[in-house]
Amino acid sequence: MILYHASKETVEFPEIRKTRYTKDFSWGFYCTANLRQAIRWANRGTGILIINYYAFEPVPGLSILKFDHMTDEWLDFIAACRNGQTHSYDIVEGPMADDTIWNYVNDFLSGTISRKQFWVLAEFRYPTHQISFHTLSALNCLTFDRSETIYDQTRKK
Repeated sequence: MILYHASKETVEFPEIRKTRYTKDFSWGFYCTANLRQAIRWANRGTGILIINYYAFEPVPGLSILKFDHMTDEWLDFIAACRNGQTHSYDIVEGPMADDTIWNYVNDFLSGTISRKQFWVLAEFRYPTHQISFHTLSALNCLTFDRSETIYDQTRKK
């Protein structure tokens, strides 16, 4: 499987970095199997747009959590991760909570909307995909292929 990682630089050797903010599946190295989504990710901020290409070949023995769709379990997992909780999975794969979905998650966590209302709001969001790598063993499943600069005409200047 080919995966894409958006960046402002070539990332031949992926790293897991603990940052100020946690992401959907906690700290990790994030990729997607959707090239259009990777280009959208690259379009955030300023600078050059680079898409890094990796071959992904999972190895036996890794702890992998996969969400095929947005479910209650997915919602609870990303809510916990976004609140700073960690997990013991090597790889986590599933839909992403983009900014709009994350606003709904915050509303759900604060009690502003119910779980049922969250699902009504989230139902019509476009399909997304992300896969995150959380250990060195997981990163060893990626083989860097190449990077390329993307010239996207829809980018805001």
